[in-house]
Amino acid sequence: MSGHSKWATIKRKKGAVDAARGKVFTRHTREIAIAARMGGGDPGGNARLRKAMSAAKADQMPNDRIDRAIKRGTGEIEGVSYEEVLYEGTGPGGTLFLVEGTTDNKNRTVAELRKIFDKHNGSLGTSGTAAWAFDRKGALVIGGAATEEQIMESAVEAGADDYENDGENWTVYTPVDLMEEIGSAVEAAKLQLVSSKLVQVPKTWKELRGREAEVGLNLVDTLDEHDDVATVYVDFDVPEEELRRIASEQG
Repeated sequence: MSGHSKWATIKRKKGAVDAARGKVFTRHTREIAIAARMGGGDPGGNARLRKAMSAAKADQMPNDRIDRAIKRGTGEIEGVSYEEVLYEGTGPGGTLFLVEGTTDNKNRTVAELRKIFDKHNGSLGTSGTAAWAFDRKGALVIGGAATEEQIMESAVEAGADDYENDGENWTVYTPVDLMEEIGSAVEAAKLQLVSSKLVQVPKTWKELRGREAEVGLNLVDTLDEHDDVATVYVDFDVPEEELRRIASEQG
């Protein structure tokens, strides 16, 4: 598992992540609205909307908020119009960053993200700066009660590329065109499919330690806290002992 993912797990256990559930709901609201605007408000005929609704429900977002987000996307309810954005940048130690999000003001967002990168020994780059180092894949999150043997018999045999366990759940990585098929195989095996989404996976990993690891993780955290940022992908890994040290020093 990548260093920033392990870092997120450690912080969750310390009670420091998702304390503001409203921010999580805001991100889901934007994604649902965009999905509905692009493909219509019927999840039966809109795969992206189905995935967005599934992710929102997994985070216990109320159904009425989901319904309002859909209607805002289809225009039944007036509201701010958001568009998807993708930013690329570099961080400490030559690390690469992909930042996905939504915004109603591109100029404001790019200026604020540039400032965040600058403050953390990084730089907001142009298109092509980092995207070349990542592969687009499907990611299925499966309840931790599943065994490795069950994961292999259902997901891997159906065509999954890889899988990992973060101590709470399994994440199975799939080719994009096989994500729904493999998800169906997982559900047919009576395993709990918590969520499914598209992600960016680094082709190779860089290991960070010491001060560079601290700065890199702080850059991830600061970007993630920005209202317009939905997901931050990086190509660095931080060893377990380094994560524990940093967590203990930060209290």
